[in-house]
Amino acid sequence: MLTVHHLGKSQSERIVWLCEELGIPYELKRYERVPVTLLAPPEYKALHPLGAAPVITDDDVVLAESAAIIEYIAARHGKGRLVLAADHPDFAQFLYWFHFANGTLQPATGRNMILGRLSLPADNPLMRAMKGRLDLALGLVESRLGKVEYFAGRDFTTADIMIVFTLTTMRYFLPFDLAPYPAILAYLQRIGRRDAYRRAMKKGDPEMAPLLT
Repeated sequence: MLTVHHLGKSQSERIVWLCEELGIPYELKRYERVPVTLLAPPEYKALHPLGAAPVITDDDVVLAESAAIIEYIAARHGKGRLVLAADHPDFAQFLYWFHFANGTLQPATGRNMILGRLSLPADNPLMRAMKGRLDLALGLVESRLGKVEYFAGRDFTTADIMIVFTLTTMRYFLPFDLAPYPAILAYLQRIGRRDAYRRAMKKGDPEMAPLLT
């Protein structure tokens, strides 16, 4: 049985959403963060040596890393749905944006979050450099979404599932203003109208309002 171990307000929301989009059977186990540290509780950390979200179990398989989990579920349970085949004209774009999520965009927000907790002056060179990297990444996202409906092109794919977390829930940890990015905001409204997304957020984080604006 496929079990999604979901840590509240974490990248594991991607996995819940994927399962809802695919309409596959799965068990959802929710875990709350420790109030003082906002880290995963001991029972979640015990699931995998890294102790980080997301984690799935599937019979005797224990798998971490959201990109790996999404590829595994799409191939093993989703019959290849929500991914583009190598002969699809948008295959290269699909691959790029799928990996852009945790290769560029999420690390940029994560670095800014950590630096922001150090109380460094705003003119600190490292702060400016990391803010510039995030601005550059968001500008690239804005440019792409100004041309296409979804990241891969016409089709909603797992690339969208990978990226949306950083544009929404991650802003609870690193607030940043999307007002300068109208194409991103319009895209998030499209995502918010997806039944599977609404179901996933309600099941995974019922107390959290999705940041779609």
